[in-house]
Amino acid sequence: MINQIAFRLPAFTRGFHLITHLVEKEIPSMPAQGILHVFIQHTSAGLSINENADPDVRVDYETIFNKLVPENDPDYIHTIEGPDDMPAHVKSSLVGSSITIPISNHQLNLGTWQGIYLCEFRNRAAGRKLILTVYS
Repeated sequence: MINQIAFRLPAFTRGFHLITHLVEKEIPSMPAQGILHVFIQHTSAGLSINENADPDVRVDYETIFNKLVPENDPDYIHTIEGPDDMPAHVKSSLVGSSITIPISNHQLNLGTWQGIYLCEFRNRAAGRKLILTVYS
């Protein structure tokens, strides 16, 4: 059986944000076994699975990504939407637009220290739309 849910996250500031609880809340009846596929419908934000305990990891990710893909690079051509836009597109491609998580015993089968990240790369983004597809 396949169940698909579309929902909008609240607006988040630029950075890496744990959204596991928001995703789980949208799936009222988690199957005993299956797979969850999460897709973000945007080109300037991404999804990742990583450290869910120490918030310093999320701060360090922001620092590293800004060093890898800086704003105001004079070689950028796509600049009409502001200095954070083209870097956001590149960062989004590096991170990716979807994740897949196994479901076991009616819960997401994440590792002990894993959580779902919204990787927000714009300075002033609106709420992002996610598509959750549950395969059971």
